[in-house]
Amino acid sequence: MRSIVMRAGLAIAGLVAVVGLIGTAHPTAARPQAAKAGAPQQSVAANYVGEETCLTCHEGQAYKGTAHALKSNAKTPAAMHGCESCHGGGKDHVEGGGDKAKIVNPKTLDASAASDTCTSCHNRSAHALWDGSQHDQRKVGCLSCHSVHSSKGEKQLNATNEAQICASCHKNITNKQHRFNHMPVREDKLQCSSCHNVHGSTNVKLLKAGTTVDESCTSCHQEKRGPYLWEHAPVADSCTTCHDPHGSNNDRMLVAKQPYLCQRCHVTSRHPPTVYEGFVLKNSTNANKIFGKACVSCHQQIHGSNAPSGKAFLR
Repeated sequence: MRSIVMRAGLAIAGLVAVVGLIGTAHPTAARPQAAKAGAPQQSVAANYVGEETCLTCHEGQAYKGTAHALKSNAKTPAAMHGCESCHGGGKDHVEGGGDKAKIVNPKTLDASAASDTCTSCHNRSAHALWDGSQHDQRKVGCLSCHSVHSSKGEKQLNATNEAQICASCHKNITNKQHRFNHMPVREDKLQCSSCHNVHGSTNVKLLKAGTTVDESCTSCHQEKRGPYLWEHAPVADSCTTCHDPHGSNNDRMLVAKQPYLCQRCHVTSRHPPTVYEGFVLKNSTNANKIFGKACVSCHQQIHGSNAPSGKAFLR
């Protein structure tokens, strides 16, 4: 028994000796590697000259008062290397007498390359899906809409509001907002970003909510959300089948006035299938169907009905 204990003790002592040798050899082998790893970091840090040096020449390019100047946010340029957070180390630029080739200027870069500078920080939340988005694919970059040093509106936009920025490309859409029917965007109750995420989306047309047009619309118009016992086919397909969300001259932002809107599909119903016209007003007992709300005067549950007898969407 005593011999077994002695053998076990010798074995443990041997293991301790081996571990001790390994422990003394490993740090000395790692130290040169650690020194090598720290060398590039030191050289990069040495390439920075500080924001005060930049402002001696670029005095009018300060970004004070913007979100980038909030030192309380660790991701902002002010909390990191100031100007050089976006423009790169400025030592060579300064020593070269202001040589533009030795400093990064996002304005001179390709749209995608300039956006890469921005998305190195702006890569979360609303900006998470920027890469590969419709705007990114079409070479519309961050600087197409935003300006760090000379912004004119909120969110550092190049214009005073979102509508002006969007109109620079989407004129055919924004012009619809001037049609005389009720329009929330024109009335400053909504803006383009209320429905769209221009930085990327999982929905069609860069819509913010849901995965379909209907899901986006019903995120606000919840009373129109289904499913219904009796579904109205164009409603289930898309709200934009009947409504133009960007503006209309017709009541309820409809794409056509009643009853012509309904007669685009219902051409063989129990009612006269011909388009209502002056002849109908004078010679038909159905002339009342062209006035007021027309079809929806009776078919009020036009978005869908849960009534057992609601097949015709009647009130």
